[in-house]
Amino acid sequence: MATASLLGPVGERVPDVRRIAVLRANALGDFIFTLPALESLRAAYPEAEIVLLGAPWHAKLWRDRPGPVDRVLVVPPAPGIRDPGPDEPSASMDDFLERTAKEGIDLALQVHGGGANSNPLMSRLGARVTAGLRAEDAPPLDRWIRYVYYQHEVIRYLEVVALVGAPATTVIPALAVTDADRAEALAVLGEPDRPRVALHPGATDTRRRWPAARFGEVARALHGDGYEVLVTGTPAERELVDAVVVAAGVPVRPQVGTLSLGGLAAAYAGCELVVSNDTGPLHLAGAVGTSTVGIYWLGNLINGATPLRARHRPIASWTTHCPVCGVDCTPGIYPHRPGDGECPHRDSFVTDVPVVEVLEAAAELLRPEPGAPR
Repeated sequence: MATASLLGPVGERVPDVRRIAVLRANALGDFIFTLPALESLRAAYPEAEIVLLGAPWHAKLWRDRPGPVDRVLVVPPAPGIRDPGPDEPSASMDDFLERTAKEGIDLALQVHGGGANSNPLMSRLGARVTAGLRAEDAPPLDRWIRYVYYQHEVIRYLEVVALVGAPATTVIPALAVTDADRAEALAVLGEPDRPRVALHPGATDTRRRWPAARFGEVARALHGDGYEVLVTGTPAERELVDAVVVAAGVPVRPQVGTLSLGGLAAAYAGCELVVSNDTGPLHLAGAVGTSTVGIYWLGNLINGATPLRARHRPIASWTTHCPVCGVDCTPGIYPHRPGDGECPHRDSFVTDVPVVEVLEAAAELLRPEPGAPR
């Protein structure tokens, strides 16, 4: 029998649960959104082992890190689950599922997506109860909730864990920063001699990228206000980071591949502010407690922007047509997968966000007026 909670009905708790498997094997930001659900699951099943079925980077991040994940099992690459990494050896999904099932999974949760590819895998884990998301083209689980695209991701996963009797304990993602993370960041960056901020100009989907020249203007303004400016990026984003450095025209500190994910978390935790496109590092910064200014396309704003405004400012682009061909991109699912439908273009959808709006938001967070939260 369902009971009521802050976010709606909560299903019956599964008895005698010793081991819970949770599938979420994609990118950084996607995983950050699951943290409140994992914390709620931990509170509901405090004696159970929570095993994340994830990617190699999850295993590195959760090594010796306090939090709701006890252990990570790396899921083999498979269509709709995850892409293989560079030089990653091939592995059999059948063998993985057989080995995992032998561990004795009591409860298997799918928070990976609509379930067309992932729900069949969950059903092969031998769990007493399966639960998760189900799109119209996906097979059912024992307990499921409909996957409807436009929903905030944090709430989506909290509704999933509620199916198995885990009411929400928080709606705010939080990630612990360890002493090892701080030591790494200190070794790479040194002690700041003035307040530090960070810019992250990258995003895997190029339509989420604010122009490098605009980030350069922000860097120049923040440097002029007395801040040390980091410009972070992955090795694949080196040219983009370099373009921001050139556009800034003032001393800034590019950080491309210099830090592990834990080190980056510590670096952001030591910043007064992070300004970023809608991508994993933005959500990582928020999860370690740093103020953020995020640049979003309006569809992403619905699904991913933090609801908090005391320390965060999401800024939206209201572009709804492709800037190249003019195709209306609002029907159905927003333009998330490059090349979908009639529009093959990957030009930025957020170029209309003005620099002044970003700088005003940054100033409000960095220099709050009397009485405002700090």
